[in-house]
Amino acid sequence: MIREASRVLKGGGLVVFPSDTVYGLLVDAKNVKAVEKLIALKGRPAGKAISVFVSDFKMLGEIVRIKKDTLATLDRLLPGPFTMVLTSKHTVSKLLESETGTLGVRIPNYDPVTKLVSSCHRPVTATSANISGRPPHYTIGSFLKEISMKKKKLIDLIVDAGKLPRNKPSTIIDLTLPTITVIRKGDITVKDAQTFVSHAPIQTKKIAQYLIQKILVNEPQKPIVFIIEGELGVGKTIFVKGIGEYFGIRNIISPTFVIYFEYQIQKKPIKQLVHVDLYRLEEAEEFKYLGLEKYLEKGNLLCFEWGEKVGPIFEMLKKKGEVVYVKIRYANEGSREIDILDVKQKLKAQNSPLRPSDFAGQAKRKTTT
Repeated sequence: MIREASRVLKGGGLVVFPSDTVYGLLVDAKNVKAVEKLIALKGRPAGKAISVFVSDFKMLGEIVRIKKDTLATLDRLLPGPFTMVLTSKHTVSKLLESETGTLGVRIPNYDPVTKLVSSCHRPVTATSANISGRPPHYTIGSFLKEISMKKKKLIDLIVDAGKLPRNKPSTIIDLTLPTITVIRKGDITVKDAQTFVSHAPIQTKKIAQYLIQKILVNEPQKPIVFIIEGELGVGKTIFVKGIGEYFGIRNIISPTFVIYFEYQIQKKPIKQLVHVDLYRLEEAEEFKYLGLEKYLEKGNLLCFEWGEKVGPIFEMLKKKGEVVYVKIRYANEGSREIDILDVKQKLKAQNSPLRPSDFAGQAKRKTTT
């Protein structure tokens, strides 16, 4: 599949290919005739920009200008379901750029696309397989029904991966402006480089799934530890359920009374998910009897709800695990903001070592999240 698609793209052909969001129309982004064929198929208005896929940050830097103040944002969000708008170096067809000389670029967390682009040794277009102005497609059949026979003849290869998950097209973020600006909202949207915005439980789950998928790209050599803070009902358990569903676990419930549950996982490299709820812990001494240290080994994933209370075991978690802080808070009645911090950011934000939390005043009745 990859080899044949790569051959067609290098020859100036147009390929219909699956992505992490929807089916896309791929051509060599440096081949002007191939880009013109793509625009003819989509019926794209002149001057309307088309984004491109790149395989890694090296290729990204070859086609767009990256300022120091945007590098951290790119590193935090990519790979993922985001299109980043940056100033073009004009090494791809100008037909793909905006009228102001910017270019949308994507590094998807989706092996088939990144392997294909890497095989081509050049960027390829990342536009959705649809007629301009029409909805994107999740099956090849629905796309082919939409286009005429004349347009079908413009297609050189179709790679059919069946029905794709119903994800929205990528979130488009403009990084050329003084502040991060979201131009189009996808399944995952952001406020800034470390703050995601959720308007519904399904979005909270998708944020959690995006995050664990991004962590696994680096093949962690330590257990992964999520420390999740937030008020009652804000969505901590929903976040953990999102992680569980990524690994095929559909029966996660909050272990309020037993402190933690174990879930076996068949999806490598994670072998076991340990879901810990510290809500009912009233004394720091209680950690001695939980035996959580036995789970701190490579291949395990630990999620702590009520992470405000991990102070007594924080040093152990930091030493033995790869720790990620998640702080969920109400933004307004219908949305939450989800901050993602690593250990260094968390400690810097607090400006002091993490201390045992105050266990008093935690006897409120727990609501379902």
